[in-house]
Amino acid sequence: MPVDLASADLPNEPGVYLFKNDQGRVLYVGKATRLSERIRSYFASNPDRHMIPELVARADDIECIVTQTPQAALILERQLIREHMPRFNSMLKDGKSFPYLAMTSEEYPRIMYTRRPPKKAERWGPFPNANAAKQVMQLLRRYFGIRDKDCRGQDGCMSQHIGLCRGPCVDPEGYHQVVRNVRKVLNGNASVLIEELIGEMDEYAASQRYEEAAYTRDMIKAVRTVTSQQVISSKVYRECDALGFASDGDLAAVVVLHADEGVVQGQEAWPAVHRGDLGETVSMFISEHYAHRTPPRLLLSPVPIFDGLQSWLDERRGSTVEVRIPQRGDLENLATLARQNAEIQLQRLVNKSSGSLEQRAADDGAKTLGMTQLDHIVCFDMAQLQGDERVGASVVMRNGRPAKKDYRKYIVKGEALDDLRMMEEVVVRWAKRQEEWPDLLLIDGGETHLNTIRRALEEHGWADRFPLAALAKREETIFRNGFEPLVLDRSGRVLVHARDEAHRFVNTFHRKRRSRSRLADPLEGVEGLGAKKLQTLLRHFGGRKGIEHAGITELVTVPGIGPALAERIHQALR
Repeated sequence: MPVDLASADLPNEPGVYLFKNDQGRVLYVGKATRLSERIRSYFASNPDRHMIPELVARADDIECIVTQTPQAALILERQLIREHMPRFNSMLKDGKSFPYLAMTSEEYPRIMYTRRPPKKAERWGPFPNANAAKQVMQLLRRYFGIRDKDCRGQDGCMSQHIGLCRGPCVDPEGYHQVVRNVRKVLNGNASVLIEELIGEMDEYAASQRYEEAAYTRDMIKAVRTVTSQQVISSKVYRECDALGFASDGDLAAVVVLHADEGVVQGQEAWPAVHRGDLGETVSMFISEHYAHRTPPRLLLSPVPIFDGLQSWLDERRGSTVEVRIPQRGDLENLATLARQNAEIQLQRLVNKSSGSLEQRAADDGAKTLGMTQLDHIVCFDMAQLQGDERVGASVVMRNGRPAKKDYRKYIVKGEALDDLRMMEEVVVRWAKRQEEWPDLLLIDGGETHLNTIRRALEEHGWADRFPLAALAKREETIFRNGFEPLVLDRSGRVLVHARDEAHRFVNTFHRKRRSRSRLADPLEGVEGLGAKKLQTLLRHFGGRKGIEHAGITELVTVPGIGPALAERIHQALR
């Protein structure tokens, strides 16, 4: 069955998405900064890649995994592609992993750039931007003098003599301070280093040594990139499962995030029956889930588990399984991420089960109005503030659900300032473009609104194409031509939902328009003042403040600015 995007509740967070076929096989893995926007782009009428129509046609389901950052999504995408080898992913099948910066566990630690850090090494990464990681390693060697090779004697090596190594073989105590400073930078405390680099860059620029200044600028950028791109501290996330739980009544979803080697490696999700006792539900899931797989070294649980289950986990693993309920730090972040993904999975389950409920709401609404069906509703609402930014909007409900791809916004073009005439304009504009008529056209308002719109539809010959109704907020009363006003009860909830959604949508649009107009430059609207004349004004008066303080007599002294234009400029700034 094709993916029903209209009913999908897609997250707006960064993460990874997996297109799957009807057998559950992964067809494609992708990443996104905003999952909802990226996934919806696949269903656009003009896709940006030739393979998309075939992918969409074969897809039966889309799974989302939310991550903490876009960088984490990039790394998880690579992990999942390596695991599933999807048919539609032509890139990232090479098995190459992202690099780390590692510090060895020797008495005098070395810094390493590596894709396979030693097990006992302290690690930072993985880093999506490998070039930035290399630059930072070079900078740490140059700035702090941390070594990257073995020491070969007591008198210092070539790196020590040219200043690239502080020489633990010569000054052991001084070298330990170097290691502590490098650790601070890689743990994100790079402000002191960045400040010194900025000072260095300014000195180069002042002495016109522009190549050195540009090199230092690139180093600053690399440090900022690496300290922001580091996904997690991998020493915490080694062989760890995080359980996420979410419930709605007796319907529940449980998610297991698998984390190892510094990143989330994947996700498994299951529906569950929740009887109200979270401890019982989680314990039952753990006993079933790990009955056929080895438990991890570290298990993050939303609730404590009982002693018998702990002993069983230890026995299954052959060593102690540490079960924790994290309260702070990276582990708490991972547990939160598991819970967020459980909530997303729960919403998918709710949507599947509630599809019939929403259709029932549409059927109840049709029955209330004495109609055969109410599967397609279009609802209009208007917004303005003392004639400012006059706008309208229409929303669409299909089978009781909002069909957001069919929502439309309107800017009123006529001179009318009252809601009635504005709504008449946008409804007529809407009707002229329709190829499919709704089961009901619903407008926000009372009997006066109903009569005004009905007359407009009659004038254009549309009155018999579809039923028309107006819904007044007061007592939720619905008005229809030839019927008595009806106060809606719960059976009319689909109509109230459509009206409220139209109200929300148009007010959001109106607020954005008003905010944009407040930020607009008043000079942009001055008739006769183009870009060239504005530049002449700015040069003449030395900037915007000078123009604002100039009088008309001063403005007319500028070439190209006559008395009439000077008057308009003066008025616009007042």
